[in-house]
Order: sequence, then C-alpha cells, then structure tokens
Amino acid sequence: MTDESKAYGEGSTRAVSVDEAEALVRGICFKTGPPRLLGVELEWLVHDLADPTRPVEPSRLAAAADRLHKLPLRSLLTVEPGGQIEFSSRPAGSLTACVEEVAADLALARDGLRDLGLFLSGYGKEPWTHPDRIIVTRRYDAMEVFYDSWNEAGRTIMCRTASVQVCLDAGHEEPGPLGFGRRWRLAHLLGAVLNAAFANSPLHRGRPTGWRSTRQATYARMDPGRTLAPAEDMEPRAAWTRYALDAEVMFVRNQDGPWEPRRGLALREWLRTGEPRPVTAGDVLYHLTTLFPPIRPRGHLELRMIDAQPGEDGWLVPLAVTVALFDDPSAAETAYRTVKALADTAAGEPTPRNPLWHRAARYGLSDPELHAAAVACFAAAREALPRLGASARILSAVDEFTARYVARGRCPADDLLDLVADRRAVTEVRS
Repeated sequence: MTDESKAYGEGSTRAVSVDEAEALVRGICFKTGPPRLLGVELEWLVHDLADPTRPVEPSRLAAAADRLHKLPLRSLLTVEPGGQIEFSSRPAGSLTACVEEVAADLALARDGLRDLGLFLSGYGKEPWTHPDRIIVTRRYDAMEVFYDSWNEAGRTIMCRTASVQVCLDAGHEEPGPLGFGRRWRLAHLLGAVLNAAFANSPLHRGRPTGWRSTRQATYARMDPGRTLAPAEDMEPRAAWTRYALDAEVMFVRNQDGPWEPRRGLALREWLRTGEPRPVTAGDVLYHLTTLFPPIRPRGHLELRMIDAQPGEDGWLVPLAVTVALFDDPSAAETAYRTVKALADTAAGEPTPRNPLWHRAARYGLSDPELHAAAVACFAAAREALPRLGASARILSAVDEFTARYVARGRCPADDLLDLVADRRAVTEVRS
C-alpha cells in the first residue's frame, strides 16, 4: 500500500451499506463542542526571484520541494499538482500560537528557497504564466480526466491557484453565536464578504479577467455536485450527508493500475448497486476528500474561499479576522447580524453561484453592500482581537490591511490591476 493510499483510508476494506455510509459521514464531519482549536492551510505559488513573470521550470520546482522537505518544519508540507507549496498548520489553542508557529516555518522556507533563486508568491491565481501539472500520481491523473470531461476550470484550480484556508472548530450543540448551526450559516454568508475583501486573482497571463477573484469564479464553473454548497435550509449534518452521498464519484480506486475516472455515478448509487465493486468505508472517506464546496466540514469547518495574499504577513490577516468573527461571541453576533442583512441578495442558486458571491468575486469591495459589511465586520474583529490575546504583530497587520484596503473599498486585486494598467500606459507612451 502506498503512502498516498494510506493517507486516504484505503486500509479500511470493510464493505458498507447506504445506511452505514450515511452514519459514517454524519459522525466524522461535524465534531461538536465549545470552539477551542484553530488552524490554517496556506498555498503559495513559487516564482523566480529575478523575474516573477518568467515560468519556473519543473526541475527547479522539484528542487524547491526537495529543499523544503528537508527543513525542520512543524507544519505539514505538501506539493500541489502545479508545483504550488502548501503549509498546513498543526491545530493550535490560540491565534497567536498558530501565527507564531506558521510564521517561523515560512521564514525557514523563504531562506531555503532564496538560495535557489525562488520565493513564495501570494496570489489567488497565477497571474503571469499558465503552468501545467507536474505532479504525477494516480489521484491527480484521474482527477484531471474527470475535470476535463466538464471544462478547463478544474485543471486551472489544480495547477494555477493558491489560497488561505482557515480551519475552525464546528461549534457546540447549543444555539447561539458559538453553536454549530449558527457558525455553519454564518460561514456561508460571511464567506462572500471574506472573498470580496481578500480577492487577489484578477489576471490571466498578465491581462485582467474581469474578476477580482478569478479563482472563486473558476470554482463556480466546476462540477456543481462537488463545488456548490449543500442545501442551506436543512440541519447542517443532514444537509452535508445528503450532499456527500449524492455527489458523483470522481474515480474508482484500484489496488493495482490506474484509477478509473467516472461520470454519472453518484456515491449513493454505487453503494446501492455494488458496481463496479462493493464500496468500502475507505472509499467513502476518500470520496469526501474530492468534494470542494466553499465551506467543507472535516470534523472542523474549513473555509476555502479566500485567495492567497501578498507579502510576508498578508496571510495572517484573513486568519485573524475570520477567527475573531467566529470565536469571539460578541464579534460573532455582530458579524451574523451584519451578513444576515445580505441574505436576500444571496437568494437563488446555491453558494457560490448566487448573486452575492458572484458580486464578491466580480467586484470585490467596490460593491457598496459588500464594502459596508466588510467595514462593520473588520471593526468587530479588530475590537475582539485583543480579547483573544492577539499579538502586536497580528494587530499591526490587521490595521494596515484595513487602512489600505477595507476603508478605501479596495482589495489586493486592485493593486495588481493598477500595476498592469500602469505598465500598459507606459508602453503606449513609449510606442
């Protein structure tokens, strides 16, 4: 058994029924209790120090990954299909502890990459080049075939995007600001505000796409059965369980040989028929890793709508703001009241295809309603951060981001758009 197979539960070979699969999904995806732990997953593009617009050869990306794997990192290091580097923090008991540990790992990584003439670059989508997949595994081979049967969006997400994913405890059983039902609903409304505030992927091959968050717009074009949100009018555990079983199986794993991409076979139907082979508990667990809605329950809640951020400390702002708005009861109540007022504009298709999320990805904080909501939410978060023991480094980063972007109705994508507009103006003058 390969390490890759072990990581996704292939050792669990017991065949399961529909009822057993439902119980398994329901039991592992929402671990309820008072919020105590948090974490972050940071994806980065790898760029050339001398010329960030120049493609980085696969051999150099492989050397970078090899160098980083040898460092004494406390975060889990993985390499994404297009050579992006991901750091997944350990669960932390406080925001400051999480930031300090991940920042130390990033400092080590940056030093190691600098020797190779490379650096970690924070954009939600590769702005200058169009990298292809460089990581070859049975999982990625089958995923690429499945995605390509829809359109090119999945391949773009695999190879050309990066994000800040904030991980929070699901919340306790009781109603109120820290209850898991409220937190689940808050995530689906606040997610649009977070996407707008931190939008940072407006370019394709150096040209504007018309979106502040092209990454989020690309997700909205993928297989809807695995990228849209579950039904938001149902109890969260029931909604997620139905969603997971009704989603198409991306592929059927084989012990030997390539994995078989599938179209049109929902997990529920596979469980009922037992064809092309009986479904195991490991298959169910693996299937969950192929679902990519904007909020994914994995025992905790994983918020996936935030683009990767520029600068050395840019990543800690979405982490700090999100943690404050979920884990401080007063800030959570303020955030919920603020975004609940946006609920009517989120009617229609599920998240993230509804009008609210569409506007967030298209316009960022230049949208007046999203701007007003962001101003209120950032203010509530800033007030809460000292109560959560946030360090001076965190407070300074949040203050700087708020003044530079939120207060002015801008997002990081606007800096990139200004950059390419200035370059175009200079070129026109010179010509």
